[in-house]
Amino acid sequence: MKNLKLFLAVPAIAMVTMGCASLFGTQLCPVSGEGLASMGEPFVVDHKGAKVKLCCEGCKEDFDANPQKYLDIIAGKAPYPKP
Repeated sequence: MKNLKLFLAVPAIAMVTMGCASLFGTQLCPVSGEGLASMGEPFVVDHKGAKVKLCCEGCKEDFDANPQKYLDIIAGKAPYPKP
């Protein structure tokens, strides 16, 4: 029973400290913090040959203003914004 508690506690702590998105792939918009499918199909931006998914076209303006900020979020170097 003790091992089961430890087995369940470690992933829960990891999700809290690292963020669920970094464990399960990027499913959040780096601009809004909302789910990528929260506004329908994700909006895809081409940034220097890399495809970046945003939740909507409205987030493109913020992304274009400071792409490195949002690329750092996707790379796990910064936390996702709170929705």
